[in-house]
Amino acid sequence: MQIKHFYKQGTHKDAPVLLLLHGTGGTEKDLLPVANMIDPEASVLGVKGNVSENGMARFFRRLREGVFDEEDLVARTEELYEFLNEAASTYQFDRNNVVAVGYSNGANIAGSLLFHYASSLDRAILFHPMVPRRGIELPNLNGTDVFIGAGTNDPLINSTETEELEQLLTDAGAQVTVHWENTGHQLSEREVLHAKSWYSKERN
Repeated sequence: MQIKHFYKQGTHKDAPVLLLLHGTGGTEKDLLPVANMIDPEASVLGVKGNVSENGMARFFRRLREGVFDEEDLVARTEELYEFLNEAASTYQFDRNNVVAVGYSNGANIAGSLLFHYASSLDRAILFHPMVPRRGIELPNLNGTDVFIGAGTNDPLINSTETEELEQLLTDAGAQVTVHWENTGHQLSEREVLHAKSWYSKERN
C-alpha cells in the first residue's frame, strides 16, 4: 500500500507509537514538534494524506467546507487501518500501543478510525476534530482514552459539534477529556501542553 510516511524508533522498546496525522495541506512531519513535546521517548509514525485538494494533502475528500465525502472517508479509513497493521509488522511495534495525534483533517481521520474499528487505537489526541459520521453504530470503545482540544472561537467547528463528538464517543465506552482554549482553529502551545499532561497521566 503506497502511503507516504516515516518511522522513528523511540528510545525504549515499550514506548508507545505516536501516529501523526496532519491538517489540510500538511506533511507527514508537520506534527513532529508536537510529538516531541508530548513524549520525546515515544516512537513516531508520521503519515501523509493520500488525497490532493488543489495541491494540498488531505486524508479524505470533502464535498465542501465541513461536508465530508462519506464514501471516500470510509475507504480511506480502511486504507489507514490496514496500513497501521502492515506498519506494525514492518517496524516491529506493538499494534495495541498506538496513540493518534491528529490535527483538524488528521483528527477527523483518527476519529473515523475510532468510529469504524474497535481497538484501532489505544488512545487518541484529537485537536479541533469534527464528528466524522452520523447515524452509524460505533464499536465498543471501552478502554480507549480520548483527548479533544477545542477552541471556543473556532470558525470551522462550533461548540455543539465538539459536544456531540464527546457524547458519541462516551456513549460507545470511551473515556473522553475535552479541553477548551479561547482560540480559533489554530493549534496552540497551551493546548499541546494540556494534551501532554493528559497523556502523562494516562500512561502512568
